[in-house]
Amino acid sequence: MHHKSSRQGEANAGCNIARCASAVVRYAVLLVCSKGWGKMTDQFDSNNIGELNEKPLHALLKDWYAEPGDRLETMVDGYVVDIVRDDLLIEIQTRNFSSIRTKLSRLVRTHRLHLVHPVAVDKWIVSLPKDPGTPWRRRKSPKHGSPVTLFAELTSIPRLIESPNFTLELLLIQEEEVRFYDGQRAWRRKGWVVQERRLLEVLDRFVFATPDELGRLLPETLDDGFDTADLAAHLNIRRRLAQQMAYCLRECGAIIPVSKRGNAICYARRA
Repeated sequence: MHHKSSRQGEANAGCNIARCASAVVRYAVLLVCSKGWGKMTDQFDSNNIGELNEKPLHALLKDWYAEPGDRLETMVDGYVVDIVRDDLLIEIQTRNFSSIRTKLSRLVRTHRLHLVHPVAVDKWIVSLPKDPGTPWRRRKSPKHGSPVTLFAELTSIPRLIESPNFTLELLLIQEEEVRFYDGQRAWRRKGWVVQERRLLEVLDRFVFATPDELGRLLPETLDDGFDTADLAAHLNIRRRLAQQMAYCLRECGAIIPVSKRGNAICYARRA
């Protein structure tokens, strides 16, 4: 695991606002184009066709991550790749790894592939007005993500980290989540539907290149012979996420089953 230090984060902090602002402007232009206002879409290169279907968080992260000389939305072996940097393919996926499982599995056979995934450690929820003339509301969510939140998505591709062509980067971010009211949908949120997510700031970065590096997300205080209940208690996470974490680490070989405690499987770090 390669941790991008806080010192480096401070050095880059001054760039974050400018880069995000630039991305906001760019996304607004793409939004205008996607709604068909005028004939601006005719002026876009065919390589950028995927941008018109982008969500704000993905577009903002791509602009934040891109460097001069990168090629964006480029066709490679029949797939549109977010960023091509020399011989490196970079994919940014904000959620639902299962939707790109086949794409990643095929590209990694013959290309160096870097997957970037954001986890929101802080989130502000913006609720748009239910009725005209009423104010919108903004509040901070009590929920906070952490590096191990990654494993909820990684269950779709738990063994990809074994490939020497594959690396995974985790971005810890602050974001806004915009919601609108629709009484016919989203009963779990009492009718509030997520419209979009927006990047506010990138706080930290972690890069994983091997199963052992993923395994370093296990708490140092956790002794071998642990089960998922122990893991959940040490990390102060739900049992479900602990089970997903154990599954991923077992599949990629970072941990191995060593015994059972009742019906629970006990694990140890790979020597």
